[in-house]
Amino acid sequence: MRMEHRRVWPCTLATLVMAAALTACEPATDDRVAAEQAAGDYTPVTVEHALGTTRVTRLPQRVVAFDMSELDTLDQLQAPVVGISKDYVSSFLSRYRDDERVMDVGTTIQPNLERLHVLKPDLILISPLQAQSYDELSELAPTIHYDIDLNNTQGHALEEAKQHLLTIGRILDKDALAQEKVAHIDATVAAVQAVTAGRSETALIVLHNNGALSSFGLRSRYGFIFDTFGVKSASPDVESGPHGQPISNEFVHRANPDILFVIDRTAVMERRAVVNRDTLANPLLKQTKAWNQNKVFFVDPETWYLCTASLTCIDRMADDVIAAYR
Repeated sequence: MRMEHRRVWPCTLATLVMAAALTACEPATDDRVAAEQAAGDYTPVTVEHALGTTRVTRLPQRVVAFDMSELDTLDQLQAPVVGISKDYVSSFLSRYRDDERVMDVGTTIQPNLERLHVLKPDLILISPLQAQSYDELSELAPTIHYDIDLNNTQGHALEEAKQHLLTIGRILDKDALAQEKVAHIDATVAAVQAVTAGRSETALIVLHNNGALSSFGLRSRYGFIFDTFGVKSASPDVESGPHGQPISNEFVHRANPDILFVIDRTAVMERRAVVNRDTLANPLLKQTKAWNQNKVFFVDPETWYLCTASLTCIDRMADDVIAAYR
């Protein structure tokens, strides 16, 4: 009798191990049950975007985001995030990077389709950086492409950001919460405008990248700083586009801004210390009004570069602008 137990036990153990391995790759049973229960009361949401039309028919329980603005929005709406790209994560969202329960689903520009297949998300949010993978991602789960206008061609990009927040709120069945967040953004904008209204100071937004400089004007990802926050551009004719217009120290000298915002891309991408007055100093910059009035601001690049169109980033950028006028 005991021998029969010895013959059966290895097979039983192997079966249990295999079952456990498969279960680890599956969504939790409670999650599946909750999703099935919620589906009965859920109103499907159809979203049209630059890459197509996406229809969400069930309340998302396992959401993946590849963009920091999207992750911030999901965080604000208390969404069930199960996967992100962990190569470049804003510090204020680091808890998602450090949480082992949140899977690393590839780099910012290259989704890991195998991991996503195992993860089984029911909603994926992407930005233009992942657009080339849209078809493959859409086969795995409803995928929404947030087509951020990095050229600010229509102006007032924050209005688009607010509408996108409301859309995600509708998908997550968090309409009231999304409305609260939009009201918060409106209040933030009003607070900045109250400071910039009637002020004559001009400003430049400059990106530092391994010693090279680029300027961002009205037609750029930072256009809302000018057309919505009310900051006056020191070089209003700059047509910078998504990557900025390459400039020289002579350009900054000629523009002679009262305020200079410096975003250090190198600090983010190469994980270095942010540049400062000592490392950026040169004779031409030292002659500008911004330099001499101590109005050169080395802003947090994880906020300004990694994430620019969501509530937390808007708040932080607004704080930087208000500080510049004190």
